[in-house]
Amino acid sequence: MDLVIRDATVVDGTATTPYRADVAVADGRIAHIAPEGTPRPSAPSTLDADGLALSPGFIDMHAHSDLAVLRDPDHSAKAAQGVTLEVLGQDGLSYAPVDDTTLAAVREAITGWNGGAPGDERINFDWRTVGEYLDRIDRQGTAVNAAYLVPQGSVRMLAVGWDDRPATAGELARMKQLVAEGMEQGAFGMSSGLTYTPGMYASDAELTELCRVVAAHGGYYCPHHRSYGAGALEAYAEMVQLTREAGCALHLAHATMNFGVNKGRGGELLSLLDAALDEGADITLDTYPYTPGCTTLVAMLPSWANEGGPEATLARLADEETCARIRHVMEVEGADGCHGVPIEWDAIEISGVNDPELSEYIGRTVAASAAARGEEPFTTARRLLIEDRLGPTILQHVGHEENVRAIMRHRVHTGGSDGILQGAKPHPRAYGTFPRYLGHYVRELGVLSLPECVAHLTARPAARLGLRDRGLVREGYRADLVLFDPDTVAAGSTFEAPRTLPTGIPHVLVDGRPVIEDGHRTDTLPGRALRHNRP
Repeated sequence: MDLVIRDATVVDGTATTPYRADVAVADGRIAHIAPEGTPRPSAPSTLDADGLALSPGFIDMHAHSDLAVLRDPDHSAKAAQGVTLEVLGQDGLSYAPVDDTTLAAVREAITGWNGGAPGDERINFDWRTVGEYLDRIDRQGTAVNAAYLVPQGSVRMLAVGWDDRPATAGELARMKQLVAEGMEQGAFGMSSGLTYTPGMYASDAELTELCRVVAAHGGYYCPHHRSYGAGALEAYAEMVQLTREAGCALHLAHATMNFGVNKGRGGELLSLLDAALDEGADITLDTYPYTPGCTTLVAMLPSWANEGGPEATLARLADEETCARIRHVMEVEGADGCHGVPIEWDAIEISGVNDPELSEYIGRTVAASAAARGEEPFTTARRLLIEDRLGPTILQHVGHEENVRAIMRHRVHTGGSDGILQGAKPHPRAYGTFPRYLGHYVRELGVLSLPECVAHLTARPAARLGLRDRGLVREGYRADLVLFDPDTVAAGSTFEAPRTLPTGIPHVLVDGRPVIEDGHRTDTLPGRALRHNRP
């Protein structure tokens, strides 16, 4: 034995009653569990856990740390929350597979999510395939483990480009090959961003064919579907039907019902899912425990304004006649980029920019900045997009607490931060999702019991990923473990101070090695890139 954790209250991930025990760790695994009253194991090192809950490490099912794990191996934003595994490659856009041309386009398109814009030399982008990206994580080392989804938008970019048109037979064959290669190299499934270009240009028939490839490799499909606003229920139903036809497991990303048209309608979504589950569908979902969303300002544009890639978008924004059309669609009709709902500029808060000269806009709504400048909100937004080269990130205050609570209670719910770590004032979910579940929604509100909540954050996501030795406190399982105080655990991050680390999580182990010890980050980098269906 390397370590014995003494007198812990074990919340093991099964949603059953916690129990008191000593837990021994050896060679990165849970070697022995000695419930109270049985012979106690010994080891050269012990950790006093009296008064602390011991649970499996939390699994962030929706993370945007694709570059952060390389640029910032310390990664306290996640490690301090008790996260020991996060799933990358989300929303259909990421950095593998790529070629030289598409890599440059992706870097510019999602700089608001991850940084790494062209000209940012902090990372050497020396990979092109999924396998090479995973190998790069392993070579460099990181604080927590990572899993990856093949991004469908990036795949379409490689095979079709940025055009809004059906794929040819040859292009579809190329996309299927790229998805298969990504799965064979270790991806756990495929993601889509169906309100982001160019992934949103794919038809259901095209997506179904790609999902058949994912299913053949035992993976799951994780769509950011076509609407979380007007037409949200129809968009959910579309994904359920699509994956039923493909025979593919479905995991709904940041599943919620937003905007005024969906206030109080969370139950309708759950009824739709329950009907599918009762018919045998394989469905899970993830949510973050906050009402505002977070994305990029450029994502609010109508899809036709983004056709052709970032440079084409900037050219349209510079043209007065085209901008008049863009404004009308956004403010009157409701752009597909804004989920079919007319944009409310007083709900769009700028959370980050690339250019420090534009920092005065951070923390203010577009409407407030426009009023201070004596101009129309669209004019302010347009100038920001042009001057920051599509870089601004936003908080979108369009959620409803009753929907958040209803969905997190569901039988297939898991936790996902959707945490964007970029920007001077990011969404606090990036630093606070998991302790907020435990502190606010368990201890303060009682929406979930502690054992239920831990199961949502550990065993359920591990099962979705097909991990046979993670997600439970069980002998033989990987020693990815969290020790937290149920009476004090809380998110430190707020909308005013979003990078504040949580409280009440003194110890976090990844593969049996401490990444958080007595509340402080150690210098260990035990995390690695996990690969689907491999030890």
